[in-house]
Amino acid sequence: MTSTSTSAHPAPHTLPALARARWATRLQFMALGMFAGTWGAHIPSVKARYAINEATLSMVLLAAAIGAVLSLFTAGRIVGRLGARQAAVLAALVMSLVLGTVLEYPSLAVLLPLMLIFGAAMSLFDVCINTEGSELESLSGRAIMSNLHGMFSVGGMAGAALVSGLLGAGVAPRLQLFGICTGIAIVVFVASRGMLETHASSADEGEKAHFAWPTGLLLILGLLIFAGMTAEGVMYDWSVLYLKQDVGMPQASAALGYATFSAAMALSRFGGDYLRARYSEQALLRFGGSLAAVAMAVVLLSANAWVALIGFALVGAGLAPVAPILFNAATRVPGVSRAAAIASVTSIGYSGFMVGPPLIGSIATATSLTLALGVLVLASALLAYGARYVPEKPI
Repeated sequence: MTSTSTSAHPAPHTLPALARARWATRLQFMALGMFAGTWGAHIPSVKARYAINEATLSMVLLAAAIGAVLSLFTAGRIVGRLGARQAAVLAALVMSLVLGTVLEYPSLAVLLPLMLIFGAAMSLFDVCINTEGSELESLSGRAIMSNLHGMFSVGGMAGAALVSGLLGAGVAPRLQLFGICTGIAIVVFVASRGMLETHASSADEGEKAHFAWPTGLLLILGLLIFAGMTAEGVMYDWSVLYLKQDVGMPQASAALGYATFSAAMALSRFGGDYLRARYSEQALLRFGGSLAAVAMAVVLLSANAWVALIGFALVGAGLAPVAPILFNAATRVPGVSRAAAIASVTSIGYSGFMVGPPLIGSIATATSLTLALGVLVLASALLAYGARYVPEKPI
């Protein structure tokens, strides 16, 4: 999706339409978070269903990450052709179908290609809603990106907490996944009705590229997003398994670890727009990366359930400003559409999801999952160091 000329589409720029679109986009971010939270909480279910070890599980996660990265080369064009509204609905339907039946496939050989499709759909949906959010921020003159990403964290918390409750109630994982994914698909479809009707063929951005190879500033931002997504990806894919396997918590309780991480991230992001307006974005990123690195180091050294829950909350708070600041910074790079800029830096960022799973799986297989999760400490520290290269927002 790209920005729309007022002459071509005057109606979507009215205040009621912008307010309606903001709420619709909040729901879409929440839906994406629920997909991520549900998937993350059921990683142990997938591991048990297909009787695989950490190294093989990492290949399943790698398949999703490869699909996500490959999708980003065409995401800008798809959003430009279909519009963010229709592209988001299409991507959500695909995600719901694949994740809702993820425990039903006959073998690992079937699971792997379907995870490619799942990852591709997730990255397309991600580009759709981040592009919509950036355009809404531009049209309304209000900082809303942190708030939107806060809704993603609320969704992640809700998805993980819901799974935890259903597991505690003895509901079969297969039924959980089908029911939750069906509900999310319905929410996405209803919410999409409120999104802006924007098109890449609008007069002001019709000539801009649908994908921009990341160089210069885009490359720097992409590498920082890479570090941030690597750190977040560790939490999404491995936190529940770590609490269950290395700390010894039951899966129903371990899922609360992810929910705690997401809750803290959400609370931090809801205050993020206030902080962005008053403090240096470099300082916010530097502090957040440092906090996440120190908190996770303490968690891994202690191997204590309560310390882990508190530490996961601090990791969530520390990583909260990364995506809102860096995604929005990418859209300020001249010469490319919003969808193209987001797809460009996200293509590098999602590589963090691609590199992380096999790296952590290999380290965990050779040593332990506890040692492997030190990758999050390193990624957060690199993020804190690299914050100095982020251009400050315009006054």
